[in-house]
Amino acid sequence: MAFQQLNLIEPILKALAKEGYTNPTPIQAQAIPLALNGNDVLGCAQTGTGKTAAFSIPIIQLLANQKQRKPGIKALILTPTRELAIQIDESIAAYSAFAQIKHTVIFGGVSQLHQTNALKRGVDILVATPGRLLDLINQKYIDLRQLEFFVLDEADRMLDMGFIHDVKKIIALLPQKRQTMFFSATMPPEIQKLADSLLKNPKLVEVTPPSTTVEKIDQRLYYTNKNDKAKLLLHLLKTEGIGSALVFTRTKHGADRVVKVLLKENIKAAAIHGNKSQNARQNALSGFKSGKLRILVATDIAARGIDIDELANVFNYDLPNIPETYVHRIGRTGRAGNSGMAISFCDQETIKELTDIQKLIGIKIPVVEEHPFQMEGGRAAAKPESKKPARNNNNRRFQRR
Repeated sequence: MAFQQLNLIEPILKALAKEGYTNPTPIQAQAIPLALNGNDVLGCAQTGTGKTAAFSIPIIQLLANQKQRKPGIKALILTPTRELAIQIDESIAAYSAFAQIKHTVIFGGVSQLHQTNALKRGVDILVATPGRLLDLINQKYIDLRQLEFFVLDEADRMLDMGFIHDVKKIIALLPQKRQTMFFSATMPPEIQKLADSLLKNPKLVEVTPPSTTVEKIDQRLYYTNKNDKAKLLLHLLKTEGIGSALVFTRTKHGADRVVKVLLKENIKAAAIHGNKSQNARQNALSGFKSGKLRILVATDIAARGIDIDELANVFNYDLPNIPETYVHRIGRTGRAGNSGMAISFCDQETIKELTDIQKLIGIKIPVVEEHPFQMEGGRAAAKPESKKPARNNNNRRFQRR
């Protein structure tokens, strides 16, 4: 199927062609026609499957087709992180390049002046994080009474990050008559309950079953000692032909420590986490995307907010304590149907986390037995299928959105 078969208007097709898009991803092929027909949409799909285009393209087309558009915010896209909000806004800019659509993005951690000036000039589509949105609503800069479209993106991540109460406050301010699209990589009971309260006769779009991992991702597990994880990371980066990689740690200080180790070995790296300023985070992300940095070390605040063209490798330096987070993390690679590698380290303190992750994803992650930093005293978990390390030079350009 080509995008031309989705009954898209010429300005959008022209923009997609400019971006190099030819065929929609499965979620785009399913969700776009449903949204264009005015349906509420419940999308359950892993990150990297093309959700941004699936919800933004219909909104752009429906707004562009309005002959007389009244002033006021017509569409609100709510997302959990600053990085993801920026990237969604960039996608909207690309898809609406030849349509008369005004859009902007608002998020915390920076001065609000530029954002409020954009709001004063008029906005059709607003991309926002919950905290800054509520702040500017309270300051009377934002009025949602003219809203026609609402998108809640990464709903389960909102729950993980403690934003669910803010989300409910925002929902209470929305007009009852609206079209709603709700997207989540996983569908735990709390999120299903929220979806049921928010959507009216929704059409379900389920590209992959809830909480599964992308099949094309080559998952590997290394048992090691906590104090040897940095040595193991350096060993793999130097011997396995791994180019750029995204490394996840559990804590901010842990991320900074890993960066310090890498820099000492002349491996260009930077950290991205909540203690970094917005400028520092954007500079690190830009440096990684451009290839100036080989390694980006991140905490889970960035697990859904990083969308990188060339990313074949993800490391779980620390296993997450929330099993669903593993799915989000490794979803940074294997995007848009491409393959990728996800390498996880497990020490004695994270055996339980590993057990919970494997229970959630329904498979045993293959173990790499042959490496110089084996866990002392063996491992406590059941022995899955063994796997020898293999070189991975699979740094290809991925379709971003």
